[in-house]
Amino acid sequence: MPYVTTKKMLENAYKQNYAVCAFNIENLEMAQAIVWAAQDMNAPVILQTTPSTVRYAGCDYFYAIAHTAAKSADIPVALHLDHGNSFALICKAIREGYSSVMIDGSHLSLDENIALTKKVIETAKAVSVPVEAELGKIGGKEDDLEVEGDGYTVPSDAVEFVKCTDVDSLAVAIGTAHGIYHETPKLDLERLSQIKALVNIPLVLHGATGLSDDTIRQCVQRGINKINFATELRIAYTTAVREKLNSDADIIDVKIYSDYARKCIRELAKEKIALSGSENKADIIK
Repeated sequence: MPYVTTKKMLENAYKQNYAVCAFNIENLEMAQAIVWAAQDMNAPVILQTTPSTVRYAGCDYFYAIAHTAAKSADIPVALHLDHGNSFALICKAIREGYSSVMIDGSHLSLDENIALTKKVIETAKAVSVPVEAELGKIGGKEDDLEVEGDGYTVPSDAVEFVKCTDVDSLAVAIGTAHGIYHETPKLDLERLSQIKALVNIPLVLHGATGLSDDTIRQCVQRGINKINFATELRIAYTTAVREKLNSDADIIDVKIYSDYARKCIRELAKEKIALSGSENKADIIK
């Protein structure tokens, strides 16, 4: 399947009321595991990297990994910049071949967020790269992103934001948080339904790690069309490596414990794909 953008993926998810899984990757093994899982489930899939991840290895390296994975699969694969924190980084990702980008101006005022997002969209759409933005403040800490407070997305602001920017998808704040939950989060699902009723673009859920399966299903039913998974994958990968090394102190071959971690991530990704409702949805995008 050719390497694709997220445009048609999310438009189809919006029309048919399911969500596409977007998995943050840190290395080759995670990318392979996720694409293989999507292949197993005949599902479209989005690979993502954060600003700190591309500082670690570079947009060019991750593009090469994602593009190679897409060529060897027959399901749609996209590569998305998650939480792009500057116009310069957005431009770099696009130049290096990313097929989707997110500009996170949620820390700005509404007017400033709109202005920054419009600037990014003007550049990205010139080369047919779709843009995700964020409105409201999704709390917690993940990667080098840390946000305090619980600035829920205001439905009327979402209407204005979408109208002014013509953004392709919107991450909304309904009470989720990045990182690990230390207590059960209380999500404002009615707010999600209100936003869904007022805007006509795909909505994105950040902070899915730690949410119950039932909560995620409810979010999809109420209008979420893209779900991000990051912290949960990091935990699973690291735990698997520790388990393998602890099981045999003589292991020195990196491939042995990396393969074990890859298998664990593959199974986890399959679970999330089934939960999102995107299983057997690849064919409608081809």
